[in-house]
Amino acid sequence: MSLKDQITDNVKAAMRAKDKSLLATLRLITAAIKQIEVDSKIESLDDKQVTDVLVKMVKQRRESIESYKSAGRDDLLQQEQYELDVIQPYLPEALSEAEVEALIKDAIAETGASSMKEMGKVMAILKPKLAGRADMGAVSKQIKASLS
Repeated sequence: MSLKDQITDNVKAAMRAKDKSLLATLRLITAAIKQIEVDSKIESLDDKQVTDVLVKMVKQRRESIESYKSAGRDDLLQQEQYELDVIQPYLPEALSEAEVEALIKDAIAETGASSMKEMGKVMAILKPKLAGRADMGAVSKQIKASLS
């Protein structure tokens, strides 16, 4: 079963269970997927494309949570955290810190990168391997530390 089909089935289950908050969040996900399909004129997104949409949504939620924390808006923070908790299980299992570090070292060795100028080459190799499995902002910081 594709990731998109799994989300659609969960929407139906949430409707049957009359779980309004879960249903609203799942509809946000399906709307984001549909928007990409319409904009790209694609019949149906594959699992990788759906994962990319979900990664973007997770990033947005995390940024919103940080903003709401600093503003003291606990009500909005809780809503964003709930949405993050609903979206997260659809992503592949996150890699451990050690696994990410090993992949970074391998990518640096593969590209022969030795300075910050070559960081783009390293990121180009890592991005497909880490999509949805690691926070790319944190990965970027690790690469910078390794190349400095």
